[in-house]
Amino acid sequence: MTEPRIIKKYPNRRLYDTTVSTYITLEQIRELVMDNVEIQIKDAKTSADITRSILLQVILEQEEGGEPIFTVELLMRIIRFYGNSAQSMASNYLEQSLALFTEQQEMLQNQVKQT
Repeated sequence: MTEPRIIKKYPNRRLYDTTVSTYITLEQIRELVMDNVEIQIKDAKTSADITRSILLQVILEQEEGGEPIFTVELLMRIIRFYGNSAQSMASNYLEQSLALFTEQQEMLQNQVKQT
């Protein structure tokens, strides 16, 4: 397994890709994710792992432009799980559901390619 690509976030809100030694955008973060590149985003000052919060920003940017995945009702349901005893169960369920959905999509794409 390879080491994740390290990206540092500086106080001026700029993201610096240490692998290619250049500043990058949230769109470029999205492209890395789409290319299945494992990334880890760290706060440059504290070295804290802030990958989740940056990925949430990428999702927010995608939701604001184009066709959103999350409806208002779905977002409200997700919010209701926070602090609830079922929070970890909901997280596991969503993760497994998306993994199964992705697997089924890949199988369907492979079938279409073969025909």
